[in-house]
Amino acid sequence: MVPSSPSTAAPDALASAVGAGVPSAVSGPSFSPLYQQIKTLILRSLQSGEWRPGEAIPSEIELAARFKVSQGTVRKAVDELAAENLLMRRQGKGTFVATHAEEQVQYRFLRLAPDQPSPLPGSARREFLDCRRLRAPVDVARSLQMKAGDMVVEVRRVLHFSGQPVVLDDIWLPGHMFKGLTADRLSEYRGPMYGLFESEFGVRMIRAEEKLRAVAADETDARLLEVELGTPLLSVERLAFTYGDQPVELRRGLYRTDHHFYRNELS
Repeated sequence: MVPSSPSTAAPDALASAVGAGVPSAVSGPSFSPLYQQIKTLILRSLQSGEWRPGEAIPSEIELAARFKVSQGTVRKAVDELAAENLLMRRQGKGTFVATHAEEQVQYRFLRLAPDQPSPLPGSARREFLDCRRLRAPVDVARSLQMKAGDMVVEVRRVLHFSGQPVVLDDIWLPGHMFKGLTADRLSEYRGPMYGLFESEFGVRMIRAEEKLRAVAADETDARLLEVELGTPLLSVERLAFTYGDQPVELRRGLYRTDHHFYRNELS
């Protein structure tokens, strides 16, 4: 049973929400806190495209009326979604669906920072070396939860900071989700790559997992990153997910760390 606090009308509201267009009933244990259930319903509206990236969502008062719960319950749900960078609060304007076009969000997965303060990453220059469709290698298919041999899009690029090549990325994307993606399209787009994925292909990256290790530059890596053969590099493998914990991007990057470091915040 859904907890009766803070509103005894909440169970009817949640059932009504499902009937009003929410894809399915609240998932997870029935004893989850009420604000978590409201968070789930808001999240499903985001996933279904009821509110698009950059658009305002209804006010807390309107959402409280929609779900027949208190405004405080809605506020707690929205607070968590904002903390997870899925929503953005704008003082005096309301709450909006986060977009990778937002300055605060667009580079949140890039943890590289220069030794000396600089406008990284906004000063980055992207050099796309390749963009092709191919059958997914077994390891890539496994990471993206695809069948071996399914089509993927592979992108190789170099990021330059202050005129120096710093990051070599190999990126794999599910082919059926990124039809029409080409090197020319990537080069022409002036915003962040995730902004292109969001606006042109309807795929939003909402979280990522990373694995790091130290490696030595091979001949190709050394040439593209302009370092000596055998130079230590930081290997960063990132798996990015969209709604529903669906993996939609596998990225393997090699980072120069002679003038940069990898930063993270732990809490």
